[in-house]
Amino acid sequence: MALPADTPVRSPGHNGAVTFQDLMAGPPPTHLPVDPAAERLAAGAPAAEVVREHPESPLAWATLAEHALADDAVDDVTGYAYARVGYHRSLDLLRRNGWKGHGPVPWEHEPNRGFLRALAALTRAADRIGEVLEADRCREFLRDSSPAAYDALLG
Repeated sequence: MALPADTPVRSPGHNGAVTFQDLMAGPPPTHLPVDPAAERLAAGAPAAEVVREHPESPLAWATLAEHALADDAVDDVTGYAYARVGYHRSLDLLRRNGWKGHGPVPWEHEPNRGFLRALAALTRAADRIGEVLEADRCREFLRDSSPAAYDALLG
């Protein structure tokens, strides 16, 4: 028999005391580890070079996407592709770090910014190529993940 959503779950604490889990609080925030590409990018290394060194890096792909979307000489589809790779690298990393498909990914935690920037870049790129439903989905995903990131990146 399922418990009502507002029923606390009891579990014995380490000293035998009963502790309660707030079932209405939602998932805890996800805090990603430091991105291995962050230092090289901060030092001014070209994003394409850093992607070759760290192809697993959401931050490197997000940076590459942002540069492509800012460069009028680069096709928007290229920026979209870079952002999509950064987004998928991010999803892999989020899942490896306990994320269950939803919940906060705070902008204030610096290592989360690669994911959040890739998602914002994907939103902008999808808008540019006319993929309206994808742009709307990504916009909502960013807002749900981190209102602060949404304000900083798309607001």
